[in-house]
Amino acid sequence: LPICFPVTILTAGATITVNMADSNNFTVTLGGARTFAAPTNATAGQSGSIFIIQDGTGGRTITWNTAWRFPSGTVPTLSTGANAVDRVDYIVRGASLIDCVWTGNYTR
Repeated sequence: LPICFPVTILTAGATITVNMADSNNFTVTLGGARTFAAPTNATAGQSGSIFIIQDGTGGRTITWNTAWRFPSGTVPTLSTGANAVDRVDYIVRGASLIDCVWTGNYTR
């Protein structure tokens, strides 16, 4: 049997705050430039994915709180095409230490 992971839909307001008590896997559709705030309820060892989807217009950007850490300190440049899908995989080392890797431009 396949393993199914629940995906929580994030609210795409100007600031997006991930409540890690809700799930390990999330999805958000961007309707404008957004900021990912530090997550709440992060637990060391927790891991998962965030699927970031451009709306039908595309060209949306994200600013990341410093709690979200990317290799070499370089935040990813999102795929900007209309309906483009990117994925950020993460593992929590501590409440303000979330190590991330980014994979871009999945096709829908």
